[in-house]
Amino acid sequence: MGLPSVMVLPLLTVVAAGVYYIYNEVIQFMSKSLVRNKVVVITDAVSRVGTECSQLFHKAGARLILCGTSWDKLESLFDLLTNEADPSETFAPKMVILDFSDMDSMEDVVTEVMECYGYVDILICNSSMKLKAPVQSVSLEMDRSIMDINYFGPSTLTKGILPAMISRRSGHIVLLNSIQGRLAVPFRSSYAASKHAVQAFFDCLRAEVEEYGIIVSTISHTFINNLDPPLVVEVTQKPNAVVEYIQSHLTHGVKPSALANEIVQTVNRKRKEVLLAHPIPRVALYIRSLFPPFLFAVLAAGAKDSVLAEQIQ
Repeated sequence: MGLPSVMVLPLLTVVAAGVYYIYNEVIQFMSKSLVRNKVVVITDAVSRVGTECSQLFHKAGARLILCGTSWDKLESLFDLLTNEADPSETFAPKMVILDFSDMDSMEDVVTEVMECYGYVDILICNSSMKLKAPVQSVSLEMDRSIMDINYFGPSTLTKGILPAMISRRSGHIVLLNSIQGRLAVPFRSSYAASKHAVQAFFDCLRAEVEEYGIIVSTISHTFINNLDPPLVVEVTQKPNAVVEYIQSHLTHGVKPSALANEIVQTVNRKRKEVLLAHPIPRVALYIRSLFPPFLFAVLAAGAKDSVLAEQIQ
């Protein structure tokens, strides 16, 4: 006797859900085994994303090298990771002071990082400096600071660690970049420029080191949602329909935990490029390539609207 047609769809749904659950369980198990004993460097480890990422890799048995600008915050993160950890399953993290705004210290930082274990398996470049301001109000000094932190810092650290990866013919470099490395928006000129620069650097690097078995991944995300309540903005006039629609999507963002999970999955699956964004930014990327005049007109209209200018990320 055949199965009633009315039961087919629910049955397929249950089967699909079961397969998806088993798949996730297998992936989580593999996530732990793939990074176990791996030497993982995380820059700006004391940030929300860095902390979430550190917890995931630590629980999976990685040998962490935590980098940050504050020794007190690094020690707090160390305590967080080790207090509830099983010493037989995890390694005590090592800590290194790293400040990308002090480029003169980078040579010493690279030496200290390499002295921890003698090599690095996975480098996660997480540091970033943001700025929202009209072009004419940004000083040259500020431009240079942003370029140091967002471009010269990650690229210099990568160059310092790269020789050991090449000699071992293995390694994985992950850049946490903004979607503005691929799509620039008003009032983010210096920030977008630095993100475009670092995106290009790692795209070039990916091609150059592939022959050595080194993987280079870039994760482009929208703004990070730290779960703070949204600001209430008083408007004196109603924005136009296009601006209002875009603004309604700007309250979305990527949660630190979701981004940290994506970093782990990117490492495990060896993905080279990841885009974490809602439909509007994704569509904007296609429009930028296919119909740039239309996108330029929309962005110009948004720049004229004070509400959108305050909310855009």
